[in-house]
Amino acid sequence: MVHPLITPEHVEQFQRDGVVLIRGLFADQVELLRAGIAANMDNPGPYASNNEKAGQTGRFFDDYCNWTRIPEFQQAIEQSPVAEVAADLMKSASVQMFHDHVLVKEPGTSMPTPWHQDGPYYFVEGEQTISFWSPLDEVKEAALRCVAGSHKWEKEVLPTRWVSEEDFFPDEGQYMAVPDPDAEGMTVLEYPMQPGDAVAFNYKILHGARGNTSASRRRAFSLRLVGDDARYVERPGRTSPPFPGHEMQPGQRLRQDWFPILLQR
Repeated sequence: MVHPLITPEHVEQFQRDGVVLIRGLFADQVELLRAGIAANMDNPGPYASNNEKAGQTGRFFDDYCNWTRIPEFQQAIEQSPVAEVAADLMKSASVQMFHDHVLVKEPGTSMPTPWHQDGPYYFVEGEQTISFWSPLDEVKEAALRCVAGSHKWEKEVLPTRWVSEEDFFPDEGQYMAVPDPDAEGMTVLEYPMQPGDAVAFNYKILHGARGNTSASRRRAFSLRLVGDDARYVERPGRTSPPFPGHEMQPGQRLRQDWFPILLQR
C-alpha cells in the first residue's frame, strides 16, 4: 500500500525516471508556505541571494536552511503527507530531513535557473534521496524542467555557481560538463502546475527552469529529504549548504540532532 495521493505507478516512474509529479502534495499548506516565504524574504538568512547578473531583469530571490527559524515552514512539513510520500517513492523505511529551499522569481525575471544536479553540491550520497519542488502560484512557462533518467548517468555534472558560472569545485575528471538538454535532444519533463502540486526528483536529476516572463510571481518551496542508505561524503571543497561544524565522518548517517528523522517505519 502507498499513500492515497500516489499510486504504484508513481513509485515505478520515480524509480525509473528519477522524477514524478504529485498533485496536491502541499494543497492544504499553500497559505502557510506563502506566509513563510513572506517572512523569509522580510528576514533573509545568511545564505540568501538575489542572483543579480549583469544584463538580467527582475528579481530571483533564493534562500535555504530556514525551517528551524520560520515556524510556517516547520508546520507545513509536519502537517503535510510529504514524509509518507517520500518513504513510498524512495522505497525507504526512514525519512530524514536535509534542508528547505525557497526560490522566488518576480514578474519579468529573465534569469533562468541554470541546469544542474543538486547531489554534487551536497555532502550526502545515496540512492534514496528526494527533493520536492512545489509552486505556490500557478506555473506554466516557469515550471521546473527535469531530464528523465539523468540520475543514472555514469558521471555527475560539475557543480557551478549560478551567477558567476565558475566551477564550484576543482574538476579532476570525476565530473561531466553541464550539458544542453534541449540542443542534445534529451527527454525533458515539465508540467503545468497548480499551487501545492509538487515535482519529486532524485538529487542526481539534472534540472533547471526558465525565467519568469509572466505578470505574476513564481514562488516555490523546495524540501530535500534522504532515506535509509544516505551517508555523509566529503567533497573536493565547500559544499552548499555548508553546515559548518557538523563533525560528521565519511560513511556516517546524517546526525539526527541537526537532521531529524521525520518518519520511521
